[in-house]
Amino acid sequence: MSLETGNFFRWKLLLIMTTTEQINPATSQIDQLPTLEALQVINSEDKKVAEAVEKVLPAVAKAVDGIVERLQRGGRLFYVGTGTSGRLGVLDASECPPTFGVSPEMVQGIIAGGYEACYRSIEASEDDREAGATDLQAKKLTAHDVVVGIAASGRTPYTIGAVEYARSIGALTACVTCNQNTELARAVEIPIEPVPGPEVIAGSTRLKSGTAQKLVLNMLSTLTMVRLGYVTGNRMTNLQTRNIKLRQRAIGIVVAECGVTEMEAAGTLEAADWDLRVAIVMLHAGAAADEARAALDRSGYVIRAAVESIVRT
Repeated sequence: MSLETGNFFRWKLLLIMTTTEQINPATSQIDQLPTLEALQVINSEDKKVAEAVEKVLPAVAKAVDGIVERLQRGGRLFYVGTGTSGRLGVLDASECPPTFGVSPEMVQGIIAGGYEACYRSIEASEDDREAGATDLQAKKLTAHDVVVGIAASGRTPYTIGAVEYARSIGALTACVTCNQNTELARAVEIPIEPVPGPEVIAGSTRLKSGTAQKLVLNMLSTLTMVRLGYVTGNRMTNLQTRNIKLRQRAIGIVVAECGVTEMEAAGTLEAADWDLRVAIVMLHAGAAADEARAALDRSGYVIRAAVESIVRT
């Protein structure tokens, strides 16, 4: 058997074994269906995603606990991926500062090919195994950090190279993949493997696989921030009020959290320079803006801890 023939059969075997590349019999005639029926088929397939994620919740919980432990010690969380998976990581990371008021350094997305790959396909970059490690080295990755590799197929060289390097220096490693028993899963400490089945359009992992990955990333970042104290009850009490909509939301949060009128909430927010965290501490602790801000600084901007530190003194 020639080398070329051997490679052909190896690639064919990989396609057969990989769920994300298989043909979905439920959608084999989607190109011939009326629009509404085609949409109903897609919707039916999408319903399988949440069920797939439900099955891996214990692994998600393990990852959250590990991430929280590292971030509490000053570590950072890195999402690493290529193509759709990389874009989802960048998206989730970019939402953390405005939603939870944390530094952009705390959660970062790294995508093969750089941020240009967020809006332009640079698919060849995913085959560079060494580049995954190099990009983490550029971030000065340490053993205090966490790296989550994201790859629907579970076999992307760039992402595997990244997590292998991260693990070699003692960083905590996890992955989100939509196939089971993959090379990526074997390379990390905490594999998260929701398998929603073959895609509506064969191999188009921006569909069910992308949705599954998005759900898992939402859980990882959201519950991590809850555990770190950046959410009070179920309110985004650390959000940054950078526009009119967010200022209106901040007023509503202060009203609900502190039991004051909208006018009192708006007045306190103005006194706090529209820093929602400062306003809530001011009202809960009966403190001036400067005292509230100092307490927040000491507590790492965890509102509950800041209030308790003022009340105790």
